[in-house]
Amino acid sequence: MDIGGRKPGGRPTREQAAAIDARILDGARAVFCRKGVVNSGLEEIAAELGVSKHTLYRRYPNKAALLEAVVGRDVGRFREALLTAAVGEEEEGALGALRRAAFRYVEIGSSRDYAAFYLSVSAEAAVSAALRERLASWSRDALEPLVGFVATAQGSGELRAGDPISVCGILIDLLEGVNNRLRLADDAAADAPSPLRLFDERWTVFTAAFGGS
Repeated sequence: MDIGGRKPGGRPTREQAAAIDARILDGARAVFCRKGVVNSGLEEIAAELGVSKHTLYRRYPNKAALLEAVVGRDVGRFREALLTAAVGEEEEGALGALRRAAFRYVEIGSSRDYAAFYLSVSAEAAVSAALRERLASWSRDALEPLVGFVATAQGSGELRAGDPISVCGILIDLLEGVNNRLRLADDAAADAPSPLRLFDERWTVFTAAFGGS
């Protein structure tokens, strides 16, 4: 059944169109994750979602455009989550804002569902120059808030001076260590790692290396 609901004799309402768009992006993300981008086709995605090819092609003329929309939505949500997490008490300073945003990065990135999609895309990017270029661009956009928080903390003297992009990159390397451990952990085990403990251990390393005077 086509989900392209319409007003009688007319186009979909704005709410119906938004619901269709959301379902298409959700479904496409799931298919890309399960089969990989290279092995997924628009017609197959349309059939799996129960939408007509016309409904899908009218919105996304090709697979690259659909992938761009899927990731673009994720990036927007990710950036908003970091910006929201950074808000706190003024006396906690710029370093406190960076810490909160960094921990939110871990909360999102350690999710197995979230990771499955991006690890799949990253694997394909290893053999596709075009996809590597897009992945690098998406990553820059997603991490822009964190780079900004690093720069603000440097400006206030809470972190030592340096290229904020490079400093943020080192922080991300540390945080990805947390994400990897959490994604591979046995949640039912008595000694399952604590996200906060793993984060705090790496945050201590980061501030020891880059803390201001």
